[in-house]
Amino acid sequence: MRGPHNIWRLVRTGATMERTGAMRVALQALDAPVTLRIAAHVLGWPFKWLGYKGDPSLPPVTRALTALGPAYIKFGQILSTRPDVVGNELAEQLQVLQDKLPPFPTDVARATVEAELGRPVDELFSEFSDAVAAASIAQVHKARRADNGEAVAVKVLRPGIEKAFRKDIDAFYFAAFMIELLSPSSRRLRPTDVIAHFEGVVKGELDLRMESSAAAEFAANTRDDEGFRVPAVVWSMTDKRVMTLGWAEGIPIHDIEALRAAGHDLPKLAERVLQLFLSHALRDGFFHADMHQGNLKVAENGDIIALDFGIMGHIDDYTRRVYAEILYGFIKRDFHRVAEVHFEAGYVPADQDVDEFARALRSVGEPIFGMEARQISMARLLSYMFEVTERFGMQTRTELILLQRTMVVVEGVARSLDPHINIWEVARPVVERYIRENVGPLALMRDLVATARVLARFGPKLPQMAEAALIAQSQPPEPPPQASPLRPAGYMVLGAALAIAGFWAAALL
Repeated sequence: MRGPHNIWRLVRTGATMERTGAMRVALQALDAPVTLRIAAHVLGWPFKWLGYKGDPSLPPVTRALTALGPAYIKFGQILSTRPDVVGNELAEQLQVLQDKLPPFPTDVARATVEAELGRPVDELFSEFSDAVAAASIAQVHKARRADNGEAVAVKVLRPGIEKAFRKDIDAFYFAAFMIELLSPSSRRLRPTDVIAHFEGVVKGELDLRMESSAAAEFAANTRDDEGFRVPAVVWSMTDKRVMTLGWAEGIPIHDIEALRAAGHDLPKLAERVLQLFLSHALRDGFFHADMHQGNLKVAENGDIIALDFGIMGHIDDYTRRVYAEILYGFIKRDFHRVAEVHFEAGYVPADQDVDEFARALRSVGEPIFGMEARQISMARLLSYMFEVTERFGMQTRTELILLQRTMVVVEGVARSLDPHINIWEVARPVVERYIRENVGPLALMRDLVATARVLARFGPKLPQMAEAALIAQSQPPEPPPQASPLRPAGYMVLGAALAIAGFWAAALL
């Protein structure tokens, strides 16, 4: 129920942040104004006894987020990839949230496997270890199949995780409603739609059959990608709350010292992570949308291994082209074209001035060209970009939330491997290749052929459509109860267009 009882949940959230000391640490890491820090402390201090105590052995922010629950942990995972926003120390502390959370008992995991797969664990596996990784939603056990001796990773959902997420999402909806009610200017950010989008993503994560399907599709799309690997799904040992994949041996990508000791080229890895993400998003329109360090390993031969496919992003052809043109415009410093694309796609209201918006984009883009990643204050840049979106009345695009969020995370992973990386130069070849293949004469011809194929399917119906249009034209018009969306003349035009397109398609195809 998204009712006022959620006020209690939100009060406890603030109280927990204050009680654990997370509020002070977080505001300091984000370089918040002193007045805001004082106000937060004064307002939160009287209620801090209402907050969760959490695990005192953990650092303040990590302690608070783990105490508050899985949805808050997801937010912390994103921040853990952005030391340029929250600082190196806090980012390092938050990495615990990626795969080092306290596990639930192995006996409970074994019981879940038996209940889901309908067979005793000892009959399915000759070995079944304690948890080797534990995150907010599930934990992973290393096992060995009894039938063929293959090493596998068995992922098991946490008990009661569905109920815990529903409670958090319920409180988030209430918070979004109150924000929209009390701050009309915030409605352009569409808080409720954002929460609805997040809810849909989480529901997919809570059904491991859907994750298995996503992993299989992702593996098929990327099988020819050099230096990239996706473990194979073992479908016979997978169900709603249990998922089995081939075991992937490698060094966690956040273990920089181990990677360096193994002789891996860190700058090359940084480039490959970023280019692979862009390639998957632009080429396939289907990408790993949770690419933090806890979900990436590096194999002995240097291959990047992706894990955890619960959150996958999908963008259609049109959105891909818009996104690519925006990136390409920034790379070429053609800020006027970038502005035009925003207007053409409807991302900026039509009553705004395109030239003024182009100048605003130039003020964002120009200062960061030629700069190394470590020279760019991402926190300041994001703050300024938010000011620009507010100034020009840009609304949140829910279809781009996962793409934008993952871009931020992947950039953070690349920065951790190579602080000197130039994001624009690394992105250039991938974006240019996409533009060359998908925006131009060849792409136009391909679109026309695809359109013709669709229109040609109407061929058998063209005589009846033409006859109906002629009959309707010859009869005196009668005022219908509801106006028809197409007038008779419109049907004639449509019929003629279909006939021409069908003839052209038949000749071409």
